[in-house]
Amino acid sequence: MTQSAGQPTPIHSIYAPWGRFGLYTFLIDAPELALVDTGVTATAQGVADGLAELGRDIKDVKWILLTHGHIDHLGGTVALWEMTGRNAKVVIHEDDVDYLQRRRAHVENYLNLRANYIDDPDAETKQTAMMEHAISGEMTPDVIVKGGEVLDLGGVKVRVVHTPGHTGGSVAYVVEGQNDVFVGDAVQIHGAANGFPGYEAPDAYRDSLLRIQEETPNRMFLGHPFRSAAGDPYPVELDREQSARVLQEAVDIEARVRDAALTLGAAASESPHSPFAAIADHLGYEGDPTLEPSPFFTTLHGYLKA
Repeated sequence: MTQSAGQPTPIHSIYAPWGRFGLYTFLIDAPELALVDTGVTATAQGVADGLAELGRDIKDVKWILLTHGHIDHLGGTVALWEMTGRNAKVVIHEDDVDYLQRRRAHVENYLNLRANYIDDPDAETKQTAMMEHAISGEMTPDVIVKGGEVLDLGGVKVRVVHTPGHTGGSVAYVVEGQNDVFVGDAVQIHGAANGFPGYEAPDAYRDSLLRIQEETPNRMFLGHPFRSAAGDPYPVELDREQSARVLQEAVDIEARVRDAALTLGAAASESPHSPFAAIADHLGYEGDPTLEPSPFFTTLHGYLKA
């Protein structure tokens, strides 16, 4: 698989099923191979197999670029890094490093946020077990970024753009010269399987959407098949026109959620959506708000906190 001079760097998506949905890892087929995101422990072998189907070997991967620290994007990192012979450089933003270094950080995130809304006395035990199962190990990254860095994949340059909101350390990776942008979960649109957009810091999320719009992606790669306001899933690879439309849709959806959250506020009730039942009714959200990763509670907690 040889790249011709002057031709854009090939990018391939690798899908592996997991739980209620599947996970995506992307290959930047540069002179120094790079994986964007790593799935979880159970999908690591699927990523290696997907590389083999593309005529590539996991042992030749030189970079592992993490868009953020959630388990479905970071969990397979140590397993894949081991498969590279520990030769790949692992990259993550400084604000999400803790998620890579400590499984316990994920449990603490749950207990400090979603556990305030979900009544489950066994939550800590369940979360601890989930992290042990889904995260293949703990490690210190090779490269800690802040945003603005340019990574050199053997002549192919990848620029790091800080896109906080979904998590504090979310980043987008921009392949320079062809303006292909990997956004991870920074562009939620109307959410994925749970049908609600998920972000911890609403103001930062909105600003990050506008920042990605300024990049005018030629292609945009989503972390999941996020859904439109009508509930239809988008493909994970979007062309220039689709990218512009999806980004504006995400901005518009955030504005509607913001208006409902700030207008209606919080009030305890018997609803499973309590204390945000009025917001759920206003937005027509009938999904199970307790279903992990519980974006309904995560997002509205962010507005309440702000």
